[in-house]
Amino acid sequence: MTARIKIIQETTLYKGWSTLKKYIISYTRRDGRKEKHTREIYNSGDGAAVLLYNPSEKKILLIRQFRLPVLLSGHPTGFIIECCAGMLDELDPEQAIIKEIKEETGYQVQEVTKIYEAFATPGAHMEKIHFYTAKYDATMKLNSGGGELSEQEDIELLEYDYGDIQGLLNSGEIIDAKTIVLLQWAWRELV
Repeated sequence: MTARIKIIQETTLYKGWSTLKKYIISYTRRDGRKEKHTREIYNSGDGAAVLLYNPSEKKILLIRQFRLPVLLSGHPTGFIIECCAGMLDELDPEQAIIKEIKEETGYQVQEVTKIYEAFATPGAHMEKIHFYTAKYDATMKLNSGGGELSEQEDIELLEYDYGDIQGLLNSGEIIDAKTIVLLQWAWRELV
């Protein structure tokens, strides 16, 4: 902690797939005044996301899957287009994303390139996302992918041309923040 912040109280409100804790902190403002802040913070662990791209065929690989929060927020179906991603589950970020690529897409990549780290919602969530890119081609295909049955994943693979990237971004069809970040990288670097 910094000299300006002191945790006064930490209480676990819920522990399940994620943990919700309530913190009461003493916060010293820049002008020296002290305030007491109460915050509820979710911790579901850190994650990793990857944009898979095929430079020889000028294609990218995305996925479509169901997301309950999206449906509950008013999306007509809850099925959205995303990049391959997952939680770290106590692996280092590179190992975790290589595992997710294999489970979700059926491709076995040997190498990923880290391009960013970012907090998705730093006001309420501790999750930090590690952003990667990885090249893929037909020789890396081990199986049809689709996700892990034990994790209740039902994933559809979607391949797009590089020329589709701008349209995906501009149409509003992509509503997942991590995918928007990676597609903006692709628009800048690949197109």
